[in-house]
This record gives sequence, C-alpha cells and structure tokens, in this order.
Amino acid sequence: MTTMTTGSDTLTRDALAVLQPGFTGTSAPDWLLRRIGEGLASVGLFGRNIVSAPQVAALTARLRAERDDLLVAIDEEGGDVTRIEVRTGSSFPGNLALGAVDDVDLTREVARELGRRLAECGVNLNWAPSADVNSNPDNPIIGVRAFGAETGLVARHTAAYIEGLQAAGVAACTKHFPGHGDTNVDSHHAMPRIDVDLDTLHARELVPFRAAIAAGSKSVMSAHILLPALDPARPATLSPRILTGLLREELGYDGLIVSDAVEMQAIAGTVGIERGSVLAIAAGADALCVGGGLADEGTVLRLRDALVRAVRDGDLAEERLADAAARVRALAAWTRQARGDVAAPGAAVQEGTAPGTGSEIGLVAARRAARITASPSWRPLEQAPYVATFTPVMNIAVSSETPWSIAGELAALLPGTESGTYGTDSSAADVLGAAGERRVVAVVRDEHRHPWMAAALDALLAARPDTVVVEMGVPGATPRGALHVATHGAARVCGRAAAEAIAGV
Repeated sequence: MTTMTTGSDTLTRDALAVLQPGFTGTSAPDWLLRRIGEGLASVGLFGRNIVSAPQVAALTARLRAERDDLLVAIDEEGGDVTRIEVRTGSSFPGNLALGAVDDVDLTREVARELGRRLAECGVNLNWAPSADVNSNPDNPIIGVRAFGAETGLVARHTAAYIEGLQAAGVAACTKHFPGHGDTNVDSHHAMPRIDVDLDTLHARELVPFRAAIAAGSKSVMSAHILLPALDPARPATLSPRILTGLLREELGYDGLIVSDAVEMQAIAGTVGIERGSVLAIAAGADALCVGGGLADEGTVLRLRDALVRAVRDGDLAEERLADAAARVRALAAWTRQARGDVAAPGAAVQEGTAPGTGSEIGLVAARRAARITASPSWRPLEQAPYVATFTPVMNIAVSSETPWSIAGELAALLPGTESGTYGTDSSAADVLGAAGERRVVAVVRDEHRHPWMAAALDALLAARPDTVVVEMGVPGATPRGALHVATHGAARVCGRAAAEAIAGV
C-alpha cells in the first residue's frame, strides 16, 4: 500500500480515519476493504456480523490484511448487551450483577476473561464499560447495564473492569459521558435531558469517569444527552464545553473520545448525521461510531465528504480533524503493541466452537449475584414446571435476537419443562390455562417499570401462591412468591443460576 501525502489526500484519509462504521454480512465486503486501504482506521462489529468464533477470527484477519493496526470495535458489555453471543445469550453476567456481588477482584477477572475471548477473535476495542450511575429507577436504557445506583460502587467497578479488559490487550471505551443514568428517555429515540446542577453532576455522574481516567481507560464514549447546567443548547456529543472544556481540560483526559452512534435519533433526528458528525469532531470527539443501523458504503462516503467539505468551507479546523485522526492512530498503535502480550488472534479458536466457551468465571459470578428470598414452606422443584415469561419491549441496545428467560436452562435440569411468552395484552388466566396443573415459574424483567406486568403477577400469585418469581431486570419491586430469585440481569448464565436455585442443584 502506498501512503498519499498531498494535502487533499491527507485530508481525505483523516476524514476516513475518524469513522468507526459497521457493515452487513459475515465476511468483509469489497467496499470496506477498499476504504481501509484508503485510510479507514476502524471497523465496528455487530451481531449481524457474527456466527462463530472461527468465523469472527477469519473476518478480522481478512480486515487486518489491509491494515495491520486496524481498530476492530464491538459493543460487548456482557449481560444483556452481547454481540459475540448474540444468538445464545452471554456467558458473562452484566454490570448490575457484578455490582451486586461488589467484589472488584471478580469484576476485574470477568472483564479480563471477556477481553481474552475478544482478543482471540481479533477484536481490540470494546465499547464498554458503562460507567453510568443508575440513579433513576425508571431509566429505560441503562438499568442492568450499570453497576448500580451508588456512585462509589460504580466508580470502583468501572476502574476494575477497565483494568481487566485492557490487561487482555483490548482497549476499553468508558461510556456514556458525562453520565446517562438519570434519564427517563432513550437517546436512540429522542433527546434525553438531565436537569441537575453542577454540584450534583460532579458529586455523582462524573465520579466514575474520574475513576476511569485514573485507571487509564483508552477511550471514552460521549452521550447524546442535554445537560443545561453545562450547555443549554447542545447535547454532550456536540458540545465543546462538555467534550473539550470538561473532559479534556477540567478532567485532564488525553485518550480517544468516541461519539455514541451518530444515527441515533438524538442526532439524526435533530441536526442530521452529516452536520452532527462535523459538530462532534469540532466539539472535541475523535471518532464517530456509525453503523448499528446505517451500515453501507454510501453512509461512510457521506460522512467522509461532509468532514472534508467542512474543513474546506472553514466550518471545521483542519488541525482539529488531524488531531482526531492522530488519536485514532495512536490507539491503534497501542492495540498492535498490546497484541504481543496475549495470544495471537484466533490462536486458541477451534473450528466449530461458539464464541464465549471456556472459563466458567461468568457462571461463578452469576451464581454469586443471585439474591434468593424463600418462603418457609419452599422446597426445590422436582417436577417439570411451566415457565411464563413476561416480556416488555426491549431497548435498542439489547438485540432482539438474544434469547433470555430461564426456560432453556430449567429444562436442562428438569426435563419436560414447558414455557410461554406473555406481553402487555396477556392475563394471569392465559398463564394458568397454559400451565394446567404444573407449578408456575413467572419470569419478569423490571417489574417496577411495567404496571401491566405487576398486575398480571399480582393476579397470578393470588390464584397460585406457590408460584416462583424470577426477576431478571433491576429488582425494584418487593420480592414475593414461594421463591423469589433476583438475578440482576438476563444473561444466559444468570438464567442458569436461577434455574439451579429453583431445582435445588
């Protein structure tokens, strides 16, 4: 490959370098390989790109044949938000479960094992962890993705997660700066607004990010949220006051600043993705996440051209774009060096294996996170029950492909277990009709946020007081039922931990 050095080519390469696009398919499309050759420095992987560990390793190897120091990013939080195990559910519990255990050594070990598996597949940048303090129990987008609602707990586990992940040679991307926990709006759909004063912001939201910076987080992701106390006009992603003034200058952060996905409605539905991308770079962002929904060459070219045009029109300083591109390349250089400290990508990946097999640390953590409340008459089930899963509308961060509940895990322990899924228009009578004489296991998720779910569970418990209740979201409601298990997340291993409690294993 030749290096282009003319002014216009350097500008174009810098514009490509700051993009972190996705793509469709499970192999590298020709357009993506071509753009990597032209200067694209990062690629994002999503669930749609993943079938197996060997396939991901082959995909990342093909991408790196074009550029050895390519950043290959993924949104792999573990728990409810998984891409590597999108079709099976994660073999790691999410942040809330780790926060419930509150053992920073365990969090560090879980993150290191997760990072090891990502590195084996050739992934070297993880858009995680969430450092949000889930101070609003009605938050529709963070919830179990946060370590908890207590600032100090979130801070210490954020730091431990970063240390573990980066020890495996995978760069962390701490999110969602300056804190998405006190919102009741999902920024995928609209613009959240946080009306807190500066004292509250510094005492609560910013504490985990200070811990992340102290722990050496290689990147930080901005949030599309409006904080009038800091900037009444622009969301954090587009705000020089927040990204440059607060994060860079006041907090002293010198790593890579990544925007949350620019196609989210808080940006796309307001200023548009082209203008939003220019404003984000001008504000202090160094890389633009794009491709969760927009994953085509046309989008990449639109954003590249918008950045080049903004420089030529005087709307974006060329030095700012060059500085952003340099930070991307600096992180890429770190990941290439870090690769030497871990197994070569794909070295431990065997044909036919699924992503996420191996160490049992995730299950160990899930078992420790389970909180069990039993009535005096409770005895473990010996007969196959009926599992009724009450399913709310998921937030976009959680893939619709990812299975959850405990039905499969319970069936493995109690063969013959049957199950059904119930939504807003379902009633307790529907469940009882399907269950017949079988013992009922009711699985809920954030019951405290869904009145229809609470009402159905009330009716079910009134009719069948021996019902077992499993809460797989934030446990905000009072425990009830013959047995109540709060798993603090809906990962596959959380389901396994609950099933073991029910079957007495």
